[in-house]
Amino acid sequence: MASLRAHVFAWMVRRNVRDRLGRQLDIARMRRTFEGAAFIAPRGVRYEPGETGGIPGEWVRRPGDGTGPRLFYLHGGGFVACSPRTHRPMTGAFARRGFRVFAPAYRLAPEHPFPAGLEDALAAWEAFSAEGPAAIGGDSAGGNLALALMLRARDRGLPLPQAAILFSPATDFVGTGASYIENGQRDAMFDPEVLRALAPLYLGGADPIDPHVSPLYGDLAGLPPLLLHVGAREVLRDDSVRLAERARAAGVTVSLRVFPVVPHVWQFAHAYLPEARTSLNAASTFLTVHARAGAEA
Repeated sequence: MASLRAHVFAWMVRRNVRDRLGRQLDIARMRRTFEGAAFIAPRGVRYEPGETGGIPGEWVRRPGDGTGPRLFYLHGGGFVACSPRTHRPMTGAFARRGFRVFAPAYRLAPEHPFPAGLEDALAAWEAFSAEGPAAIGGDSAGGNLALALMLRARDRGLPLPQAAILFSPATDFVGTGASYIENGQRDAMFDPEVLRALAPLYLGGADPIDPHVSPLYGDLAGLPPLLLHVGAREVLRDDSVRLAERARAAGVTVSLRVFPVVPHVWQFAHAYLPEARTSLNAASTFLTVHARAGAEA
């Protein structure tokens, strides 16, 4: 059963995000809306500019903590907006749970369409993973990039993460999931027409069923354990549900949970929303368990 706060928060997101975005795609308006969100960055951790593999980004960790598990986190934002700074509520939450986080500032569309963002993420991951075992995470567009990165890393013989946490990832640029229709009016954040209009700006002429664009259509065998959390009312619900089904069929360990009522990437609201804390705690435990298992192997 969803909390009362989940209902209130979903209403707030609809009013402050979906209603502002409207039904016609406007990149400038989307950037203002996403980057103007008022979520507070967690305290008690340091946010420091840095780079890895030549890609700029941000290190997030507790002061003096040089021993916690390492997490490579890819921010969302529809491939066109946001940054490590906007996602401090996410990276800071993991840092407070003991993780040493690096969030790359990958290039954004439409100025830099596919595969620019993926190439940046892969370059940063190659350098980051060379320093030792690590996990990967991402939300929405960042979840897409995390999956595409793992497919490329596997195929190129690069280190794979110990595990991956994916919050409402976009996995199907063709938009064939039933949730595109079933949740077209229920999704608190996105009108499906806005997502369809956004796709060509990221694709830049690429094939939408390219597995590095739509990981749902890729060969998922050999990927590390995956945790997927998504909202039942999201347009992107089936992007997670179907990916979990395909990954399990390919022999991948998968933990999938579909949360009622909550809006897209509700984890941002962990200071207010119990479902957000539940999700982040479960993701942290998942990563810790698999990091420990990898160290003992």
